[in-house]
Amino acid sequence: MDDGPALALQQVIVATLRADPALAGMVSGRVYDEAPADVAFPYVRLGNVDPQADRIGCYTDDRIRFSIECYSRPPSGRVEAGRIGFAVRRALDGAQLDPAGYTLDWLDYLTQTTTRTPDGASYVATVAFEAAMAPAA
Repeated sequence: MDDGPALALQQVIVATLRADPALAGMVSGRVYDEAPADVAFPYVRLGNVDPQADRIGCYTDDRIRFSIECYSRPPSGRVEAGRIGFAVRRALDGAQLDPAGYTLDWLDYLTQTTTRTPDGASYVATVAFEAAMAPAA
């Protein structure tokens, strides 16, 4: 069953981040699609995923904007969240990934912001990307 390009990309991104040695050293493998309620800090989770049609001539590709959220708590807090965000950027920017059933045309870093979370106890670096995908030939 084809679950669509956004889910295919999501799965390969989580796998890629879990396998990245620099990131693993920072978050001890805590890379999630959705973090458990009792998650230990620091950790990384998939944020927003926004697929859009990219109509080119007689065919349609998918352009997908997505974010990765990098969480930390004091004493390292903001600094650690930013460092984890930069490791995510290095792992994904321009990566040649192989999503099941699709061809990844490109994957580019867009921006990163680091803020305090609404609970006031944590920081989150949100790293945004954009990717273009087409069905595999």
